Amino acid sequence: MTTARLSDIAAQAGVSEATVSRVLNGKANVSAATRQTVLAALDVLGYERPARLRRRSAGLIGLITPELSNPIFPALAQVIEQVLGRHGFTPVLCTQTPGGTTEDELVDMLVDRGVAGIVFVSGLHADTTADHDRYNRLRRRQVPFVLVNGHSDRVEASFISLDDRAAMRMAVRHLADLGHRRIGLAIGQKRFVPAVRKIEGFFTAVHDIVGMTREEAAHLVHQTLFSVEGGHAAAGVLLGRGCTAIACGSDMMALGAIRAVRQRGLSVPQDVSVVGFDDSPLIAFTEPPLTTIRQPVEAMATAAADALLEEIRGNPAPPGEFVFQPELVMRGSTATFRGPS
Repeated sequence: MTTARLSDIAAQAGVSEATVSRVLNGKANVSAATRQTVLAALDVLGYERPARLRRRSAGLIGLITPELSNPIFPALAQVIEQVLGRHGFTPVLCTQTPGGTTEDELVDMLVDRGVAGIVFVSGLHADTTADHDRYNRLRRRQVPFVLVNGHSDRVEASFISLDDRAAMRMAVRHLADLGHRRIGLAIGQKRFVPAVRKIEGFFTAVHDIVGMTREEAAHLVHQTLFSVEGGHAAAGVLLGRGCTAIACGSDMMALGAIRAVRQRGLSVPQDVSVVGFDDSPLIAFTEPPLTTIRQPVEAMATAAADALLEEIRGNPAPPGEFVFQPELVMRGSTATFRGPS
């Protein structure tokens, strides 16, 4: 440690260089508060802590997510990592991509490395066609885990979910209040639990609010991929069926829907209103800013991390689903329906 660096750290911490030297050399006669202040200054300035002063990891935690191209997944992962890190655990981020490493392969790799637990975000537990007994087998291996966004009655675990049905009701209510009656739903494949619940919520909402039968509403639902391209394709179909407003299963789908509207020579929101889902980072800065249904990322991710930590400590919550409420965020992609010109 050079004198210049010692002086930098001392200035940042507000202590003498001699005190910094004692802390870095592990000497006694330094209070715990002062020691922590010096170490914090070291971190702020970007200096690496001496090996003897590095915080020991309480263990590894696996965090398995889908691909990170959808901003909602890194947003959830970031909060989960922060919470786990504050408790001394080291998160290991594992992402799944089509044709890449499977969820089962990632789990085997993590278990082989002795992880203390695993958080699954939108994994196979959300796929109604998947074999959910894989999670019960993991339980028998005595590996604590928590499941986010998806639910199965066949798995005894803590599930962290959003109220997708309530979310769709919010979207339909908002669009109906603006005068829209031909409201479409661009959604992902129906084998996924969140999609199933959104479709159910949509059917109920358009019946209760707009007076549309289930058969009529089914004609205004198009299932596709949870992606920009999927939203673009779905919007093309729904616009062809006379929809003046489109609720989407994700913000990425909503961006694709807006592109499809514009390619038809129409504008958002003057001709067609579009509602997204997630309130992903930066989505407020699109043109127009996107009206969307917000997932409470901070609360959900914190709950997932806390539930896993409690299970690791031997105090697991009773198996079940913890359901969080969404929030409608009104921005510039929705407007009053003007009717035919």
